[in-house]
Parts: sequence; structure tokens; C-alpha cells
Amino acid sequence: MTTTQPSAPHGPDALRERYRLERERRVRPDGAAQYLPTEAEFGYWAADPYVDGTTEREPLRDTVDVAVIGGGFGGILAGARLRQQGVERVRIVERGGDFGGTWYWNRYPGIHCDVESHVYLPLLDETGYVPEWKYSPGDEIRRHAVRIAEKYGLYRDALFSTGAESLVWDDTSERWTVTTDRGDAFHATYVVTATGTLSEPKLPGIPGIETFRGHTFHTSRWDYSYTGGTPDGGMTGLADKRVGIVGTGATGVQAVPKLAEDARHVYVFQRTPSSVDVRANVRTTAEDVGADREGWARERRDNFLRIVSGERADRDLVADGWTASAALLEKLLPSFHRPDRGDAFEAAYEAADAAKMNQLRSRVEQSVTDPATAEKLKPWYRYACKRPTFSDAYYDAFNRDNVTLVDTADTHGIERVTEDGVVVGGVTYPLDCLIFATGFSVGVSGILSGKLPVHGRVGVPLLHAWAKEGPRSLHGFTSNGFPNLVRMGSLHNASSVNFTHVLDEQAVHAAALIAAAEAGHALLEPSREAEDAWQAVLSEGAPDHEWFHAACTPGYYNREGAGRPNSAGAYPHGAAAFHDLLRDWREKSLDEVLRPRTVS
Repeated sequence: MTTTQPSAPHGPDALRERYRLERERRVRPDGAAQYLPTEAEFGYWAADPYVDGTTEREPLRDTVDVAVIGGGFGGILAGARLRQQGVERVRIVERGGDFGGTWYWNRYPGIHCDVESHVYLPLLDETGYVPEWKYSPGDEIRRHAVRIAEKYGLYRDALFSTGAESLVWDDTSERWTVTTDRGDAFHATYVVTATGTLSEPKLPGIPGIETFRGHTFHTSRWDYSYTGGTPDGGMTGLADKRVGIVGTGATGVQAVPKLAEDARHVYVFQRTPSSVDVRANVRTTAEDVGADREGWARERRDNFLRIVSGERADRDLVADGWTASAALLEKLLPSFHRPDRGDAFEAAYEAADAAKMNQLRSRVEQSVTDPATAEKLKPWYRYACKRPTFSDAYYDAFNRDNVTLVDTADTHGIERVTEDGVVVGGVTYPLDCLIFATGFSVGVSGILSGKLPVHGRVGVPLLHAWAKEGPRSLHGFTSNGFPNLVRMGSLHNASSVNFTHVLDEQAVHAAALIAAAEAGHALLEPSREAEDAWQAVLSEGAPDHEWFHAACTPGYYNREGAGRPNSAGAYPHGAAAFHDLLRDWREKSLDEVLRPRTVS
């Protein structure tokens, strides 16, 4: 069954109604439950395809100064900043076979960063590296992660192919015991958790998914042994294969053009089209970005952050799709600097939003030759409803004879999977290979998901301590009852489209906390009163965005159509302002979290 597409709307009321109709086509009664739990026994992503040979070793029972859980950019930056503070024994525990985090696991064809590499890649000033591309391919990003780790000696004590299983505080020794899935039970004076926001792959709970007899994998575990080729393409193994790809978010937008070049036929299964703006990727030189000046990267990064956080800047150093549409990110980011708002503001915001989305829909019409396909690819929702994507090749892929767009909106997704294909609208699409570009459970780290249990003073579990009142912290980093535990991530912190910048500021703060505790022979632990004060800061001026996201097309921003909860989950006055707040606090009030140790 198909639904007749409404005509193009004229005027704000008609556009709102079109958005409502398109949303209703895609909302599912099961909401976020449409995805399988990450512990499901259907784990295409369980194995590490990048580790050669054995990883066997003896379990460790030693003691380190700091255990860092996670070897993505958060963990690497924590390690680097701790080294700068003179901390000697830093052990990073990482599930992957090397550093890189999401850039270690994700090596799908076409993978690039969607934020300019000169602001996305951290520690460029410190490493002396200038990215080769305006938007780096995944391998360049991964190699930079390795570059940082090598520079700061993080390989020496690292544990790879190792997952942390528990963190237990011992009140007598005033140390943490870290246990892992490799039998380790080592001790650490401090623990920093940097388990990431893109670490748990999602798989849709499609009926019959376990019966498919063809080849299948998640994009975060791309199987080049089957497809052949590299992230640059050349997948000769697909030359005679009918390939289906589920998902048209940021990953699908990058992978589809490469699949189209190499596969016999590609079926793109789409529930909701992404907005796809111009990327205009080019090679860059040091002269292009002013890399001959000391501190050039920090200046460029700070400039980008202020613009996309809604703050004023004298000039736009990056000048790309993000900064050009920065004003429209106001509903996307919980921590966005907001002017005084009212009816006039919202009317102007909606008008600017409509103009941008009309431009993006016009781009579809100008790029895709088949009108019916073009109509299905048009994004009918407001700009901040889904993360924007950027590509100069995605729409052209649908002009190829070997690419078929299968829109699943009217069937609320794929109906079922059979032994040899996918069924949508009663039609079976025969496949040799089925690829899931279905993303990750965003923001669900090991601690918050319960997969990494944490036991603090007198054995109290962290999630149990938070069960009644919700998460409690000071600045998002430390919590009462859990000494010497420093968390990195999005909880009670600042947000930005350039998350590596946020992570680096967090790493600086975490390292400063630990250095101060070491210098003062103290424990890191905020008081309940300090937590209460921080909760009040988060609540005061927290934006009410639930009404906006409740009208959005379903996706991970609004819990698959349930609406975004109006909670004090992030600092509400902008990422740049938050980083200024942390710097000021470190200068004036860091002693607030230092408590005397009882162990000599």
C-alpha cells in the first residue's frame, strides 16, 4: 500500500500540516523498543575484524595511578592531558584492538567526518599536524588518534581487546578495583570513564531478521573480507551481488554512493530521508588555514564552537554548512546560547527554518532525475529534527540504473526479513547481502546502560544511588559517594556538534582535578550541597524543547517520536560559556571537591 504524496505547501500553516502528515506516516507505536537490546544474541558486531592473531595474555593484578575506561578520543585526550600534568602510570582499557574508539570500529566505505577536520581533530597545535582534507576521511582521523597516543606514551600500559566489567571502590585502601573480561583485577587510585556516546550499535527488531541466509553485518563492523576493497571503494566482491542497506542517516549517506559504484544492484531501505547539504570537500594546505601561526588550531576551534553555540564571533574562520546554519541549531543543542525569546523570535526562527529546508528540498529536485524518487528523498521536517548531513555524491547515486530507493514510511519500516530478502509493502526484494546502517544508542555509555556497574562507598551501586532523584553530579564529572571517579561524556555537561572539542575541555578539567588531588594528598568527592547547587544551575534557564521535538519526525533526538524530555540534562547557556565557567572554577574553587585521605 502507498499513500498519495501531499502537494507542496504554501505558507507556514500548510507547511506545518505537511510536516505533521509526514511525521504520522513514520511514527511507530513501539517507539524506541523497535530496536533490539544491544546484548541480543544477534550480534554482527561482536567480533573485532581488525585484530590479527591471538590476543591472549596473563591477567593483571598490579596498581596504576589512573585507569581510563575507553580508548576513543575521550580516553586518549584524558591520557594526554594527564601526561601533561605529570601523571606517570595511566592505563587505558579499550575493547578495540587499538586506539580510536568509534573511528577504530567504523571503517565503512566513504567514511568521513562531517565537521571540518581542522577543528574536529584535537591537539593539532601540540602534535604539529595539519589535516590533509577539509573533511577528513576516517583513516586520517584514526591515524591522528594513534599519533596522539604515541606522542604521550599511552601505549605503554594500555590494555586492548579488553572490556571493563566492574569498578569497585575499597574504603580501606581508598582505591578502585577494576575488573575486566580478560580476568584482570587491578587497582587504580583514580578512574576516568570515557566510554563514549557512539559505542553501542543498534539493530532493528525486524521480524525474521535472524532467518536471513545471505551475508549481513552492521556498518560499524564492515566486512571487507566479503565485499573486498577499502573505505575508498573498489569492492569487487559485490560485483555480482544484490545489496540492501537499511538506514539513511549520516552513515548511509556516505556509504550508498560507494556501494552504488561497486555492487550489481543496491536497494536503499529508507524510513525518513536525511537533509543532505553540500559538502564541498577539498584538499587543504597549511597556508589555507593559517597553520603557520602559533595556536592556530585553538583559535579556529574556539571560533567554530562559539558560532555553532549561538555566540557572537567577529568572523567565521570555518565558513561551512554548520556555521552558515548555526542559528537553526537552537532547538538541536540543549546548551545553546539563547537570546530573549518570545513569539517574534519563534516566528523569525520558523521562517528561517522553512527557507533552509526549502533550499534543501530544491537541491533534491535539481539533483535527482526521477520525480517520484526525488519526492521520496525530500526531508519534510524542521532543520533541527535530525542531525544534518553533507554529501556531494548521495543524490547522484539515485540516478544510476542499479540503485533502487525503497521507501518504508507507509509500512512503518521493513515488514519482515525472509531467508533471501526483505519485504516492504508486500513486495520481496531478493538480496545476497543485507547491511545495517542503523547507528548507535546515542549517549548510552557503559555506566548509564548498566553494563559497567560501579560500586562506591560501602558498596553502594551508582545507578541505585541515582534511582530516586536521577543523576547527581558536580559539573557532570564527580559525584558524592564515589571518590576519585571522574566521568567524561554528555551528562550534566555542555553539548556541541563538535564533540571532540567538548571532550578535550573535559579532559583538561579531569586532569586538573586529579593533579590537584595528588598534590594535596586528597580524595576527589563533591558534597551533596555542591551537587544541589549544580542541579539548580542546570535547571535555571533550561530550555523547553519538548514541544518542538514532539512535532518532529521520529528519530533518536526525540526518542523515536515520543518527544524530547524537558530535563536539566545539560548546561543551558552554551558550550563556550560552560568551558569559561570550568576554567574560573578551577582557579577559585577547586578545593571544594578535595577531601583528606585517611590512607598514607
